[in-house]
Amino acid sequence: MAAEKLTRARLAQILVLLAVLMTAFVWRTVTYENTKVLEDHPDRCQITAESCVMKRGNHSLGLSLSPFPVKANTETLIHVRNANVKPVATVAGVEMFMGKIPVVFEQGESGWVGRFQVPECVHNTMKWAVTIQAGETQVIADFIVKK
Repeated sequence: MAAEKLTRARLAQILVLLAVLMTAFVWRTVTYENTKVLEDHPDRCQITAESCVMKRGNHSLGLSLSPFPVKANTETLIHVRNANVKPVATVAGVEMFMGKIPVVFEQGESGWVGRFQVPECVHNTMKWAVTIQAGETQVIADFIVKK
């Protein structure tokens, strides 16, 4: 096919296709509207020193894990401070999906205490994220689990 002669029909086909592509390009350029994406994603923190505090306006939400560092197949407690309503949370793997683990919360002395347990991974370290919804505030906290 590459060695075929350029005929009038083939030239007409190429010109029609070029006209269609140019029309689409011009149309897209003329009708383009620069839309600003609203940032509606939750706050994110890294729990590297047992705790993190998320501040939004004059409201803050404190998170801490115990025992720290988190170990696989061991019950882990997450403490949520400054939350007026009972939080809802799930834990999921970041690099590898290992299911969503629900966190069960109870009222504690200084806030809410949630209990969960992460399974052991085949890798030496695994990054996990706990997504916490407390009222209108949503926070994602990352933490590392070592074998």
